[in-house]
Amino acid sequence: MAKKNLVTGALILTAASFITRILGFIYRIYMSNLIGAEGMGLYQLIFPIYMLAWTISASGISLSVSKLVAQENAKREYGNMHRIVKISVLLSVGIGFIISAFIYYFAPWIASSILKEPRTILSLKILAVCVPFMAAASSIKGYFYGMQEMTKPAVSQVLEQISRMLIIYFLASFFIPKGLSYACALSVIGICAGEFISFLYVCISYKRNKQRKKIIKKPTLNLFQAYSALLAMAIPLTGNRFITSLLSSIENIMIPIQLQAFGMSNTEAISIYGQFSGMAMPLIFFPSMVTGSLSVALVPAVSEAKAVNNTRQIHRTVSKSIHFTSLIGIGATCLFAVFSKELGLTVYNQEDVGDMLYSMAWICPFFYLQTTLAGILNGLGQQVATFKHNVIGSIISILFIYFFVPMFGFKGFLWAVIVSSITITLLHLRKVLKFTSLTLELSKWVIRPGLAATSSALTAKYIMNHYLLTQFSLRWSMTFTLIALAASYIIFLFLLQSITKEDLKILKRNI
Repeated sequence: MAKKNLVTGALILTAASFITRILGFIYRIYMSNLIGAEGMGLYQLIFPIYMLAWTISASGISLSVSKLVAQENAKREYGNMHRIVKISVLLSVGIGFIISAFIYYFAPWIASSILKEPRTILSLKILAVCVPFMAAASSIKGYFYGMQEMTKPAVSQVLEQISRMLIIYFLASFFIPKGLSYACALSVIGICAGEFISFLYVCISYKRNKQRKKIIKKPTLNLFQAYSALLAMAIPLTGNRFITSLLSSIENIMIPIQLQAFGMSNTEAISIYGQFSGMAMPLIFFPSMVTGSLSVALVPAVSEAKAVNNTRQIHRTVSKSIHFTSLIGIGATCLFAVFSKELGLTVYNQEDVGDMLYSMAWICPFFYLQTTLAGILNGLGQQVATFKHNVIGSIISILFIYFFVPMFGFKGFLWAVIVSSITITLLHLRKVLKFTSLTLELSKWVIRPGLAATSSALTAKYIMNHYLLTQFSLRWSMTFTLIALAASYIIFLFLLQSITKEDLKILKRNI
């Protein structure tokens, strides 16, 4: 079977991400109406623990499997690929069980001493159940990413989100009346159900994939060599991600605490945290489904090109990835800057969320570019660089939260996010330019898209105010406006030659 290229893989993941994010918004709207901003805040407090568990048990191993499988596939060492997958699953599941036991037995201490919220004890105990399944599924997905067969991980994302929503819908009437503690636990049960279904799907898909290909070539790597190759890559990756994830968790846990130091009550602090992390940020990151998918696809694509010393393909891949990420980021900035209040009211019926969207709109290009550049650096084998940059960004954010939030409230936290994100992105960019000798095309990547985005946003705003709102409700007007905005942005990009027919031909051929 022909190898899927970078563009195809990214598009498949993007399509799945689009579906899951649409479903996710429906889910979040339903949950915010069901449990309110405070309940969403409690739910978001669980996420640092969830991410730490995933980081330790799966993140480094999954990425290592992706890179090693891509390298062995390029050399046609198919037996080595499946040996690597087997030992990665055993390793990740073993670590997952240890973490699961730790979270379950120390849930009261984690809730009271770290999260400062005893109402999360039940949620933590439930969360512990899904860690081994999450770890195993991530390792198997690493195989599909390495083979650049993105359909299976993409379908697993959709199934995971659907499972989560169904569980919430059918169990809501039982859990919600029991209070916010049980409401938060219900959300975690949804996470566990999604992880289990995802595990079953990718496990069955891997077995069928292996049987269909009828791989009979014996591995040239013995068990010791395979473990050594995997651990040599996974240990530093996991260590790096653990530290950055730990710092990120400290940031998230500090926010409600420092907001209380500013003078807010516990309920107010948790509610604002829930509005930002559970409502505003999912909207801000919605366009990043493209860049996130691109980042995942970039690791094996760049790694494979590097394995065969194809510098021309690396240069072209990096150039076009940064170009299209810039287009998406600048377009998103105009969207959230011009239509922030309308989006807040349309999606959540809350003006406060709209104010948060406006404040974060200007950072979108840096948010999205940071993800793409990280994928490029990981593909180039520069994990240490991404680790250093993320640590620097996290330290900046923690310092801002510690010193400025008690003085300026939520504005202090916004400054933390903005300054740390810009810092990480610029550090990533400098490293990528150094290793690829890439020339920045500021006119094509920044100036022209900026003009196109501004023109399209003003055009869409005029259409909405003078035609749509006089005929339709806000929700329908916003829907039609988004379509008009996207269409006009693309037209202006072509008119200003930020995108050309040659760019589309390159995408079609293989980046």
